[in-house]
Amino acid sequence: RVASQRAARLVVRAESDAATEEKPAAAEGETFEYQAEVNRLLDLIVNSLYSNRDVFLRELVSNASDALDKLRFLSVSDPSMMEGQGDMKIQIKGDPVAKTLTIEDTGIGMTREDLVSSLGTIARSGTAKFMELLQSQSEGENLIGKFGVGFYSAFLVADKITVTTKNNADDKTWTWESEINQSSYQIREGGDDAGTLKRGTRIVLHLKEGAEEFAEDTKLTNLVKTYSEFISFPIEVFTKKSVPKEVEDVDATAKATEEYNKRKIAAEATGEEFTEEAPSPVMKTEYDDVQEYAVQNNDKPIWVRAPKDVEKASYDEFFKSTFKEFLDPLAYNHFAVEGDIEFRSILYVPGMAPFEQQDMMARSKAIKLYVRRVFISDEFDDSLLPRYLTFVRGVVDSNDLPLNVSREILQESRVVRVMRKRLIRKTLDMLKEISKRDNDDYATFWDAFGRNLKLGVIEDTANRDALAPLLRFESSSTEKGKHVGLDTYVENMKEGQSSIYYVAADTREAAENSPFLEQLTKKGFEVLFLIDPIDEVAMTNLAQYKEKTLVDISKEDLDLGEEDEAEAAKTKEIEEEYKALTDWMQGELAGKVEKVTVSKRLTDTPCVLVTSKFGWSANMERIMKAQAMGDSRASEYMKGKKTMEINPTSPVILDLKAKQAAGDAGASATAALLFDTALLTSGFNIDQPAEFAAKIFALMDKAVDAAPAPAAEKQEKKDDDEPKAEAVDAEVV
Repeated sequence: RVASQRAARLVVRAESDAATEEKPAAAEGETFEYQAEVNRLLDLIVNSLYSNRDVFLRELVSNASDALDKLRFLSVSDPSMMEGQGDMKIQIKGDPVAKTLTIEDTGIGMTREDLVSSLGTIARSGTAKFMELLQSQSEGENLIGKFGVGFYSAFLVADKITVTTKNNADDKTWTWESEINQSSYQIREGGDDAGTLKRGTRIVLHLKEGAEEFAEDTKLTNLVKTYSEFISFPIEVFTKKSVPKEVEDVDATAKATEEYNKRKIAAEATGEEFTEEAPSPVMKTEYDDVQEYAVQNNDKPIWVRAPKDVEKASYDEFFKSTFKEFLDPLAYNHFAVEGDIEFRSILYVPGMAPFEQQDMMARSKAIKLYVRRVFISDEFDDSLLPRYLTFVRGVVDSNDLPLNVSREILQESRVVRVMRKRLIRKTLDMLKEISKRDNDDYATFWDAFGRNLKLGVIEDTANRDALAPLLRFESSSTEKGKHVGLDTYVENMKEGQSSIYYVAADTREAAENSPFLEQLTKKGFEVLFLIDPIDEVAMTNLAQYKEKTLVDISKEDLDLGEEDEAEAAKTKEIEEEYKALTDWMQGELAGKVEKVTVSKRLTDTPCVLVTSKFGWSANMERIMKAQAMGDSRASEYMKGKKTMEINPTSPVILDLKAKQAAGDAGASATAALLFDTALLTSGFNIDQPAEFAAKIFALMDKAVDAAPAPAAEKQEKKDDDEPKAEAVDAEVV
């Protein structure tokens, strides 16, 4: 019974240097070998490792490519290995009627011992073993398979697998066969069609119910082009194609002959000589559906070639065909990295944004990852590029990427970090090159992807300094729709200007009419307009550019440049003069403002509300309130404390100052109305709009000198004012 249990189980041994070291056994201890249920282990391999069953063909084609690579390597020292079968290729043929799929290669093939050790031992890779041999000989072949489980992915679509193989080292042809949900396999000599196999391996998959599509040539062609297009050996798929042939058009020939005979009879009837030759048969083109093997892959991918050997037209065509684009890219960068980490890559900046809205939280499909020319995936989080660069398109081909066993997930490692850093740098170099062009290319790029770079300034602290020169904004010195960069802004700064000024608003019109600009405009200082919701967050995170502080002009303590002694003395004098008014207003507006001060930024507007340096501005407060998932608790302490700044030269403020000094009862109402209007002009929302409207209406009534009266009294007065009707006697004519 114990023997039967052991026969039904697979013995799994840990083969490692550490495991072979002898350790002193514990007293009276026993040593046991790990065991596993074969059915359960195969089920885990097939159904847990792979998330997409399409990849089975990638795995089997990769194995075939490895077999051909081994043959090519060994034939260098022993050319006789190529005798009898000189072609090195992979053939794929589906049979929808028999529901089978055949993958055949002319590679090195396997002996009986290879079948037992490679296919009969789960998680043992013949390729990995061969790589160890090569490494011991200091040879570096680029072989693909190394986990020893890719072959079993065939059970994703098949319930029975038959492998027929022939190796030059063995005179016999061997057949390996196994079915799903079985813990055993059979090996026998010969097999069906074994005689037609001169060298190599033929795998026949008996497809499961529901997997019949994998016997269709269209599906197989698509899979080859998706995953294995750049395998270095030709991959032939048995496909149906229409072949033209010339055949006689019987009807057209008969008509031509009939007309010829009529002309001949007419000539004979008149006695004329008839020399016209008889018409030749009229031909037409027909198409026959012929099934034959056709190569479906491109032998040499563009990124393997030297950049100097590739024309721009080839780069553009590869971009449009690979990424389904119809415009040429704005820029591309073809490079190779060598050293401890080696990979090749081509990166593209698209000519336009996608029609659908980009989902920044979705997995990026920006980069197509290849490992030794075999397509792995184009779905990554931010392993290769951060999410703000999801607009970039490109391919990366590496020999030493750390993948999981299914080769679908990129694992975190130093290799990935170095590769990611290099890809980001190359992308930013492309963008910098576009920005220096003398045409509208960068304006086109900015309109499509400018928001992505602003997100990068927020999230990518390591590359913030490299991203900052690429930012563009509208400003008080540009026309509507035109942008200015920070470098240009700094170059155009006025003498005495020490900061970069900006104001945030919903629209350019709102920014242009902001009262915060008044004194800056008078001084000729340029102000950047932040009219995209993400702009203010980006500028807050940037904080400084080329030792110039970025200043929000809607916040307190605005620095307008250096003051001379006379200006400073005058400012202090005005503050003393208005101290009584500012103290009184601070008391009247207690709870609404933290303090009231005399403004240096206003020329026309009576007053504004500014916020503290480290709180939200009015624009940010409005944006955060609109967030569907906003945290109301956070908004309470993130709101900037408000300070009212008054304009000492404004007639309204001068009138209020006089009223307050005279003890006029209407001064309080004026102060309250000034606060409400300052809320609006400074970009805040009014909490009680009905109350504010009532104040405006009262002011309007006062302006027209109309005292408030009940509606009934107004109606009576109206009736009294109307003329009385006069009675007139009727006149008889």
